[in-house]
Amino acid sequence: MQLVGGMTRSNIREEVNRRHRPDYRIALYMGLLMLIGLIVIYSIGPQRANVLNNAYGSNYSDTYFFVKQAVSLLMALVAFGVAAIVPYSAFTKNGGKFLVAGLVACAFLALAGWMHLGIAQASLGAVRWFNLGPLGSFQPAEVLKFGVLIFVATFLGIKAKQGKVNDVNGTLVPVGIVMALCMLFITIIQKDLGTGVAMISIIGSMLFVAGINKKNGLIILVGIIVVGIILIASASHRIDRIVTFLQGDNTSSSDSNSYHIDHAKMAIGTGGLTGVGIGNSVQATGYLPEAINDSVFAIMGEIFGFVGLVVILALLTALMHRMLIVMDHLGDMRLKLIVAGAFGWFGAHVILNVASMIGIFPLTGITLPLLSFGGTSMIFIAAALGLVFQLSRYTVHTSRLKEAQYEDSSSRRGVGRSRHTSRSRFERH
Repeated sequence: MQLVGGMTRSNIREEVNRRHRPDYRIALYMGLLMLIGLIVIYSIGPQRANVLNNAYGSNYSDTYFFVKQAVSLLMALVAFGVAAIVPYSAFTKNGGKFLVAGLVACAFLALAGWMHLGIAQASLGAVRWFNLGPLGSFQPAEVLKFGVLIFVATFLGIKAKQGKVNDVNGTLVPVGIVMALCMLFITIIQKDLGTGVAMISIIGSMLFVAGINKKNGLIILVGIIVVGIILIASASHRIDRIVTFLQGDNTSSSDSNSYHIDHAKMAIGTGGLTGVGIGNSVQATGYLPEAINDSVFAIMGEIFGFVGLVVILALLTALMHRMLIVMDHLGDMRLKLIVAGAFGWFGAHVILNVASMIGIFPLTGITLPLLSFGGTSMIFIAAALGLVFQLSRYTVHTSRLKEAQYEDSSSRRGVGRSRHTSRSRFERH
């Protein structure tokens, strides 16, 4: 059958599946962000070690956190490389195994915590990590995120091709069960609402791109809001954070609940236009909680100033923009949804972390991708980006993409509309 411009359907399929040069800007932006994060850890690592040594009698060296972050960065680069090289079909065919691995790891952590085993690392009343001794810690929630990304993208991709995205029993209920299991382990057992929001963002992004209708989308949104209110109301520390957020700058200086956000704003304000410089952070000496992890954005504001933060946000935005372009130029719905989920994952971390540090969102514990100290989060986000990098090899010209999608237009409502006008090399293939 002849289509637009004399192209046949088989010709279009061949072009959609043809490999070409990947989007190296994804790797470039990721590498620059990792390098900035490593510089920050090098800058404040000695201060962090000194705080812990004085507070807990530990014996961390000045270079401990820098070396550990460097090792994590190398492991993340390996994860990126593996995900970029191993054929994507190996991931899509084993999505269920990745999901089960994440659920089993979270279940084992919950059991180990309940039995008070040494392998379950408790921190601030929550058990979210495996204690691996000299190897550090491992957070199974990150495995679960990756498993959800691959499994749900593959599942919804198949349903979208069949025109059954809005089939309640066949599509939405199974996805809802997966989401409920994830929320059980992450937000209830591990008491990690921030990671729970990121998980919802992953699944929500995929549902939106897959073509969920307004009615079902609204029902799901209302359900998430109701569950969120219940989860917040069931934990006193979450209520305190909401109250502190609503009070804004009217909180008392003696209010311990506002201590964290007050010092985060103080760090950013102290940085001024160009920052105090590497090695001169005051807040990292023990004033700002989690300065090396969740609060690293505020520390970067102190060190690099407003200009530095703008550069960092520009890099994060540029990386997310490349992900959107890759997504819009993929012909296979499964692959499109993988990139959509990775975008939701990365974007949720960025938005939640930055918004909470500047006081426009309630404080929540979530890492800033590729910049915060920590191995597990960086490794699995790098793996997701590596998969996006690989999929950028299969993007096609917008006009060819629309011709290919015309073949399945009856079962793919709303798919293929380009949300971005770009003259990038994607449109030259």
